[in-house]
Amino acid sequence: MFFEYPHLLWLLVLPALMLGVHIWRSVSGRRPHLRVSLAAPWLQADGTALQVLSHVPSALAIASAVLLVLAIARPRSSSQVEKVDTEGIDIMFAMDVSTSMLARDFSPDRISAAKDIAIEFISQRPSDRMGIVVFAGESYTQCPLTTDRATLINLMKEVQTDLIEDGTAIGNGLATAVARMMDSDAPSRVVILLTDGVNNSGEIAPETAAEIAKTYNVRVYTIGVGANGEAPYPVMTPWGVEVRKMPVEIDEALLGKIAETTGGRYFRATDNTKLSEIYSEIGKMEKVRTTVDSFPVYKELYGGYALAALVCLLLLLIIKLFVRRLP
Repeated sequence: MFFEYPHLLWLLVLPALMLGVHIWRSVSGRRPHLRVSLAAPWLQADGTALQVLSHVPSALAIASAVLLVLAIARPRSSSQVEKVDTEGIDIMFAMDVSTSMLARDFSPDRISAAKDIAIEFISQRPSDRMGIVVFAGESYTQCPLTTDRATLINLMKEVQTDLIEDGTAIGNGLATAVARMMDSDAPSRVVILLTDGVNNSGEIAPETAAEIAKTYNVRVYTIGVGANGEAPYPVMTPWGVEVRKMPVEIDEALLGKIAETTGGRYFRATDNTKLSEIYSEIGKMEKVRTTVDSFPVYKELYGGYALAALVCLLLLLIIKLFVRRLP
């Protein structure tokens, strides 16, 4: 424990003076007196509990003064600062949110499965900074790089389709994710790009975005999402929503080229289990050990002293009001 304002401890002189005054008054102060013929009964009563209790009000007043001085000096405690080792990299999720992600070859659908498994992945990597970029016909940043797991998970849950123009701008999504990592000083930077289609919109070609990622030493792990052959897809008709079989089209050659250019890997996920296994495999990729300082955690202790002083003052007030025989 230490005091934030130790110079205020000089105020302890005041309760010391209060104690001196009380002792002086008890020894040499003028007292009421009465002449009697025989003093034996009073002499026998010397040192009784009542006489001892007569000092209680002064003791309470002095104790409250001491405790108040200690409280305003702000006593604190802190944990020891020490060096700790941690492992971590910077990871950006680039997620396709085009309407084709509503296909139901995953449970309950592709986008819901992708979010749930990504959230599980996030929870298992507390030392990494992570962020989210979403893309369809265009792209935007859902969450910049952060270590705030609660905020990141909440923003991942809010990812959905129909928020931006439909389409699949793989190049724009990858370029936006790389741009969010350009100023990162992490020794290892990774983009996990997940899509279920072919590039059909956007101003930036996927190959160009891959070259940009390579320039900034960003590895890209690409994931093609979709069952083999056909997948059930909800379609709006005049009679309501109908589920129809639609062909699955994933540009695996392009995704493989992006991964190869940047030093990453391409994966194909055909169901929830396979997607979960892919994230587990990515989770085993290279980690970089760094040494950081842990910050001291301070605990304020003045509250206990202030509360004790308040209790002493309340007891003193009760004695003065209800115990009339004490001075």
